[in-house]
Amino acid sequence: MYLSPKMKAEDSITLRVLVLALVIVGIVATDIAAGTKFSLWAAPMSVLGTVWSYSHRQEANISAKFCISIGMLAALGAFFGHLFGELNDTRLALAELLIQLQVLHSFDVPRRKDLGHSIVIGLILLGIAATLSQTLEFAPMLLVFLAIALPTLVLDYRSRLGLEELKIKNEKLKKRGDSILNFKFLIFNFFLIVGLGLAIFAVLPRVPGYQLRTFPVSSPIEVKGGFTGRSVLNPGYVHQGSSSKGDGSSKESTRTGKEGQPDNSFYYGFNNQINQNLRGEMKPKVVMRVRSQGLGFWRVLAFDRYTGQGWEISRSSQIQTIKREPWSYQIFLPQPAIATRTKEVVQTYTVVSELPNLIPTLAYPKEIYFPTPVVAVDTEGGLRSPVELSEGLTYTVISEVPTRDQTLLGQAETKYSQNIKNYYLQIKSEIAEKVRQRTEEILTNYNPDRVGKSNKTLDSPYEKALYLAQYLKQHYNVPDNSFSLPDLGEKEDLVEAFLFKNQGGYPDHFSTVLTVMLRSIGIPARLVAGFSPGEFNPFTGMYVVRNTDAYAMTEVYFPNYGWFTFDPIPNHPLIPPSIEDSQTFSVLHSFWNWIAGWLPSPVTGLLNHLFESVFSWIARVFSWFFSLFSQGISGILTGFLFLTALAFLSWLGWRQWREWRYHRVISKLPAMESLYQQMLRWSARKGLSKHPAQTPLDYARVSYQHHSTATAQIVNEISKAYVSWRYGGVAPNLHQLRQKWQELQNSNKYS
Repeated sequence: MYLSPKMKAEDSITLRVLVLALVIVGIVATDIAAGTKFSLWAAPMSVLGTVWSYSHRQEANISAKFCISIGMLAALGAFFGHLFGELNDTRLALAELLIQLQVLHSFDVPRRKDLGHSIVIGLILLGIAATLSQTLEFAPMLLVFLAIALPTLVLDYRSRLGLEELKIKNEKLKKRGDSILNFKFLIFNFFLIVGLGLAIFAVLPRVPGYQLRTFPVSSPIEVKGGFTGRSVLNPGYVHQGSSSKGDGSSKESTRTGKEGQPDNSFYYGFNNQINQNLRGEMKPKVVMRVRSQGLGFWRVLAFDRYTGQGWEISRSSQIQTIKREPWSYQIFLPQPAIATRTKEVVQTYTVVSELPNLIPTLAYPKEIYFPTPVVAVDTEGGLRSPVELSEGLTYTVISEVPTRDQTLLGQAETKYSQNIKNYYLQIKSEIAEKVRQRTEEILTNYNPDRVGKSNKTLDSPYEKALYLAQYLKQHYNVPDNSFSLPDLGEKEDLVEAFLFKNQGGYPDHFSTVLTVMLRSIGIPARLVAGFSPGEFNPFTGMYVVRNTDAYAMTEVYFPNYGWFTFDPIPNHPLIPPSIEDSQTFSVLHSFWNWIAGWLPSPVTGLLNHLFESVFSWIARVFSWFFSLFSQGISGILTGFLFLTALAFLSWLGWRQWREWRYHRVISKLPAMESLYQQMLRWSARKGLSKHPAQTPLDYARVSYQHHSTATAQIVNEISKAYVSWRYGGVAPNLHQLRQKWQELQNSNKYS
């Protein structure tokens, strides 16, 4: 039994090889992005299947089809088993199913249509790999896939047209200098598509919400024994040869074993108790990658009690544990009542290097999708895991982040609850009065002319916090290295030494000093530790966070509005990175910042000014346009009229551009070629287009059935002259042909 004429087999070996290459690239890309090893068995089996399928392409292969169907059903059953057995990210299960189906499918691809199915599977695998990828290792595979896809589509198109059946003679192809694949055309389109793709990626708007609520999460982690959340498991702290549990018993001893010096890989501030008298520098390394809808400070934990040379969490025993349901990874977290406007921000974290069991999030997390059956929440809003965050762990957080409305915060009341007073106004009695006097002195000497030429007075906690943070930045210094300042004595106070002795300190000391200064004048504050956003990678869309991005800031409490951070560290922004009212084009903004880092300062300044002007104008136009739809029927009609006019002008501009481009191309062609192409274009507008499979003489004969006899004769004469010139090397009588062509155009101008 053989294939019927309607099921004609595809004989092109080149097309089959390219399709196989596309599939293998998709499988390898999945392995690279997900760290799997599918290609070790899938790639050779796909090659074997392709060879077998080609050799049996003219046969019915009923037995093979039967076995393939059984295999596909088994693969589908295994997929549903994975789907219902694992609640975490199902993308890998889908990729495995597609790879299995493709391997089975490769043993039965006789027709071009079957090859098309393989192309689609390769494309889907590449898409899955793109969603899993977190590094630029995926980029080369994407470029390779595109480079293979272009000639594959060309050959597929030729197969659809049936050009192989025309049996064009090889000598004619040689005379024309053509080949089956025009490599100049392919290379040009390759770079054009890459350039357009990068441009579209840069300006693509980011919608303010995920369309799917199944977020990336690692495979489940079993937790043995009871989990209270009281201990911090930090690999950087050791006690008597074992990892410290962060219970405060190990104040200065770390994994390095050196007194007074922290581990050079882990931030010292991630513990229940920290000693800021430590000296040392961290060796930079990537610790996690974050995909987030909004920029922010990845908050880890906060401290409420100042000890004189550091901080501690005074209520470390008051930890709330929250369990999830067994059928879901979703854990709902307690939310404080906040009067200000908030914005939902989804973040996905992937741990690259081991971290403590403290879970970084944006402020005010309301849901977390985490692989353990339980998490803990401390009194300062920090999240804790039953296990250390190990390499490869992935989790997703949804935070309800309050917007920073400076007007509302400046008008916030100063009546604090007793609980806030008890824990966030604490200060050591030995320095309280001295620090208060120094703080009042700084605020009294406030000069409006030095702060934005403003006439405002410092009459609110928000304005005082801003000014004190700015004052510390401008009047105190960070030493050149981590061992410049002398160690504090046993009874010496860090804040006192900073303000009155050393005239500065290390970066985290600035935040401690600001926190204590605010407390001294009755403004509730605490120290918060976490990571800055990190370095944005515009190609992966992820923030790359290193251990050196960890630092501490000051959080200030405003009744009804919650906690807001202030950064007094020199060379840091005064108001830390946070969400904005609109994040739609944040990728474009981050992409420009990345490019600007490579340009000279004068060029960057000029381009910044230019882009700010352009984007400001665009923003005003968008604002005006959307405001029309809130002005009733007249505004809506005006908006639709504007859209119609814009669409018409765009269409008109597009037509003019195409016309200009056509004349530009025609002007570069040889005279006979130019005349022939103009004739084809004119005839196509009259309703007779030339089929790619038609020869010029075939087309001329058909023209007698469509045009008038006089018109068809001119078309025939131009076509014959073109064939003689193109293939016979006979010089045409261009003057006579142009004259007849002009007469033809004139005669049909008003017809």
